[in-house]
Amino acid sequence: MIHDQRAEKFRQIVENKFQIYNSLFMSLPYDKMTNIGMLLPFLYEESRNGYEDGKTPEEIVEEFFKNHTDLQTEEQKVELLFKIIQYIERQVVLFDSIEDAAFPNLHSESDNGTVTNLFERSYQDHKLEKVRDKLKDFTVKVVFTAHPTQFYPSSVQRIIQDLRGAITGDSVTQIDMLLQQLGKTPFVNKEKPTPIDEALSIISYLRYVYYDTIGELFTKIKKTFGNGHFHLHEDIIQLGFWPGGDRDGNPFVTADVTKRVAEELRSAILKSYYSHLKFIRRRLSFRGVSEVLTQLSDELYGAIFNGNMITAEGILKKADEAEKILVNDHNSLFLDLLANFRDRVKIFGTHFATLDIRQDSRIHQKVIDEVFAKVYGTVEASEEEKFRKLIQLDHKINADQFEDIVKDTLLTVSQVSEIQDLNGQRGMNRYIISNSDAVKDVMNVYAFFKICGYQDEDIKMDIVPLFETMEGLANSENVMNELYQNPVYKKHLESRGNQQTIMLGFSDGTKDGGYLKANWEIYKAKEVLTKLSVQNGIKVVFFDGRGGPPARGGGKTHDFYASQGNTIANNKIELTIQGQTITSIFGNKEQAKYNFEQLLTAGVENDVFKNSKKDLTEQERKLIAELADISYKKYSDLKAHPMFVPYLQEMSTLEYYGKTNIGSRPSKRGNGTELKFEDLRAIPFVGSWSQLKQNVPGFFGFGFAMQQMKELGRLDEVKELYKGSDFFKTLVLNSMMSMNKSYFPLTYYIKNNPKFGAFWNVLFDEYVLSRDIMLELTGFKMLQEEDPLSRKSVKIREKIVLPLLSIQQYALMKIQKGEGNKEAYEKLVTRSLFGNINASRNSA
Repeated sequence: MIHDQRAEKFRQIVENKFQIYNSLFMSLPYDKMTNIGMLLPFLYEESRNGYEDGKTPEEIVEEFFKNHTDLQTEEQKVELLFKIIQYIERQVVLFDSIEDAAFPNLHSESDNGTVTNLFERSYQDHKLEKVRDKLKDFTVKVVFTAHPTQFYPSSVQRIIQDLRGAITGDSVTQIDMLLQQLGKTPFVNKEKPTPIDEALSIISYLRYVYYDTIGELFTKIKKTFGNGHFHLHEDIIQLGFWPGGDRDGNPFVTADVTKRVAEELRSAILKSYYSHLKFIRRRLSFRGVSEVLTQLSDELYGAIFNGNMITAEGILKKADEAEKILVNDHNSLFLDLLANFRDRVKIFGTHFATLDIRQDSRIHQKVIDEVFAKVYGTVEASEEEKFRKLIQLDHKINADQFEDIVKDTLLTVSQVSEIQDLNGQRGMNRYIISNSDAVKDVMNVYAFFKICGYQDEDIKMDIVPLFETMEGLANSENVMNELYQNPVYKKHLESRGNQQTIMLGFSDGTKDGGYLKANWEIYKAKEVLTKLSVQNGIKVVFFDGRGGPPARGGGKTHDFYASQGNTIANNKIELTIQGQTITSIFGNKEQAKYNFEQLLTAGVENDVFKNSKKDLTEQERKLIAELADISYKKYSDLKAHPMFVPYLQEMSTLEYYGKTNIGSRPSKRGNGTELKFEDLRAIPFVGSWSQLKQNVPGFFGFGFAMQQMKELGRLDEVKELYKGSDFFKTLVLNSMMSMNKSYFPLTYYIKNNPKFGAFWNVLFDEYVLSRDIMLELTGFKMLQEEDPLSRKSVKIREKIVLPLLSIQQYALMKIQKGEGNKEAYEKLVTRSLFGNINASRNSA
């Protein structure tokens, strides 16, 4: 019933509004866009009908030109296609803004997963004290990364924010003006953004969305669960930050960049305090209080603009001084305003978000080898001997003796203490190692600090291995067991409160092992590492490298965490959020607050409300393992297919990601000219499948595994697993989301391609099989039947971008045939990436 009501409301306030405001495009004086609004429906109809009839994109676009235009030259046709792309990009922005503006009306304060709902449920079940106990030491941490799937320049993002507000107020005049502005504002960066640009873009979200969102949510939790004795710790919701610190994600990040970003984060939070204090001083104008707050304001100003030193403790001391006067002399008037400010200072300190350092283990080994060779004149030594000798050096290694990555690594480590002095220890406190699969990968980072002159007690950093490939996950238990027993590392862990953070990467796991296998291996690794850590007296925290779509560990994230059983440590929920997922899931206060709440309550409910559907029985585990192995074999066979990489290279947009001015990093690891599967970055890999509307990494092998069970007469077992296990159910529903965003008719034409036809049929057959078996498994009549709002949203978005997909495929076909102006068609492909990804919202 509630689903039906929300679906109807969606139709009224999203679909209908889009139709109304979309009509404004028809009369807008866009540069060179006259009549596009009239022509676009014809291209859509030609596309929709053409694909169902098996026509190629080339045939569809050419028939569109022939039937609805009088264009003759290739140059005229290409120009029109560019105008259509620009027009559709703006339609996507309008729909995003309408849907975002509707968010508060489609979601209630008492929805499942909200703080209010958690309170009501715990009150009714007499579990309020258990919830309070859990809240005392539980934490949700969202780590923002700069992975290049955010296509809107900052100028467009600001228009989107204003447009959302105008739509909320139904101000047709203002919407009309903003759409005009949108029409004349470029959607493409002239140059690739630098790592600093990427960092500043996300810092603006920290200032204008998360400062208030997290502060208000903290106050809400305090008030909801407060009883006079309940103390909510300020770290309950934390922010992490990778832009400017993630060297593996972006080789253009340097020690200087890291230092600058740390300064920008500090400056941003001090500016937020300064603005907040301005508002408070308007109310707290009382004798004594006013003078103290003016002094604090002056100190903040000096720290922001003159580089004066200021600490969170110093700010709080002034706030305490003002509070004392307010209570004693002024009847505690507006005390809540001051309390709210103090809470923010406790939450954000002088760091705003914790800046992480990340680098690949292979780079670290290169650094160790070069330093060892410089000091001892040889590389002939075991890894253990290199480590032992380097940590016993009685002098600091001079970074200037080295070049490039070695020098920069040493400079980065050397400046950690300086950043901690300015931003506080919470400002930078961990070093993450990508591609970890051995003990030396962790110990090498410890050695860096020693050779940079740090004493043991001065290494105030967590060292975090990132296990991301199938091999890394398989080795994780042995690696952590050895580390926990290692005397040097054991002593370091004691200095860090015997807490170990372990990062697990979904993106490369899925690329490496396929959707089901990757999720199952990560689940098992968490169980094993939980047990091992408990045995060694270590509090383990799992940090998930999750992307936007299910193929990269995303999808319905809160459902994923709510489905984890008691065998997995639940001390903290920590995950990465990136690219357009930042704007679509955490892009404004209402959405951010709702999604932070969903994550928080998912973790709390796991401990407080025990649910048998979360703990897998031995029989269920055995069945999932069987399915995962069958799926892995099927996916591995696909990867080994001789056409796998050539298909992506020649038929998809894979090689065009690097040509877009969206992210500052290269689209693949390694410098070789030959494209190797292992060098593919997960984002362009997954994104390219998405652009083809095939979403292979999100389902391939999963349906085949279930079909095998059906043929063995065991489908009923799988149905019982789906009904009985929240974990398995979440995997199925997220995979169905991937399939719902697929549209194979777009590439029907490839089945006749002499080189790739057979390979395309492998993909298509698996899609049909997976779709049919999952519908049979769930009893649904359509994909995403359980989530009508998402289904409707996807349907409208797919309709908007169908002409864009036709243009992209048309251009790719022209390039493949070597026909016409290759440079122009390549620009069409690159430009059409933007609208497709923005419309999908979590496609890469």
